Amino acid sequence: MIPLTDLLERFSWLDEIYIGETSPSPVTLESVRFHKGRPLLKFAGYNSRDDVEVLRGQLLQVPEDQAIPLEENEYFLYQLIGLLVETVDGQQLGTLTEIIETGANNVFVVRGIRDEILIPDIPEVISEIDFENQRMIVDPLPGLLNA
Repeated sequence: MIPLTDLLERFSWLDEIYIGETSPSPVTLESVRFHKGRPLLKFAGYNSRDDVEVLRGQLLQVPEDQAIPLEENEYFLYQLIGLLVETVDGQQLGTLTEIIETGANNVFVVRGIRDEILIPDIPEVISEIDFENQRMIVDPLPGLLNA
């Protein structure tokens, strides 16, 4: 598996993981061990490599109540999907539909008024994330909206 978590040890205390993205199904986690820095998971009912092959490419998820607690002003990336994105001067850009995780910083894909806009997730650009009003305020760098 390719972990998307920053805390690999979490697999040691989880009892259940959900498999799939749109309609995740629970599976019991029987054991975990680490090999070359990656977790190797043993699921109940999956007793061979052939058995688990059907899970290849599937997303593994945990219930939100078992997620790692967030610090103040932190958020889970999935919470950003669907936010309306507008500039600091009120120009509506569209809806955040996807997040591209790169090595340097995330890139937000915004679809709407101007087809597709790629917005870097950096403090110089992201002015505010307002979950209460379901919007993100951005201060675009020069040329960002002219591409």
